[in-house]
Amino acid sequence: QLQLVESGGGLVQAGGSLRLSCAASGRSFSSIELGWFRQAQGKEREFVASIRWVGGRTNYADSVKGRFTISRDNAKNTVYLQMNSLKPEDTAVYFCAARAMWTSEYGYWGQGTQVTVSS
Repeated sequence: QLQLVESGGGLVQAGGSLRLSCAASGRSFSSIELGWFRQAQGKEREFVASIRWVGGRTNYADSVKGRFTISRDNAKNTVYLQMNSLKPEDTAVYFCAARAMWTSEYGYWGQGTQVTVSS
């Protein structure tokens, strides 16, 4: 089993920054990919960014490219999402998730953390 715990959400003004953290524990990370997703009120959950634990290959949604950066700290078993130039439309609950590299499904999810961007 893999446990994921997010932190770092909050209220910020448009143009500001936040950094989300996702602490992972419970199993080997050598063959997993960590991702961030978000779900705004009344909308479907959407992909934000992902990073492979080994190798560090990253992927981003077009809506956040150039503003958000995903990174990992292997020693701390933690993945980060640095969010800059935040916009009101970035307001959502942000979830950390993980998948094994041999499956396309993210099978492990954190509890989510609220990010609110005021205009």
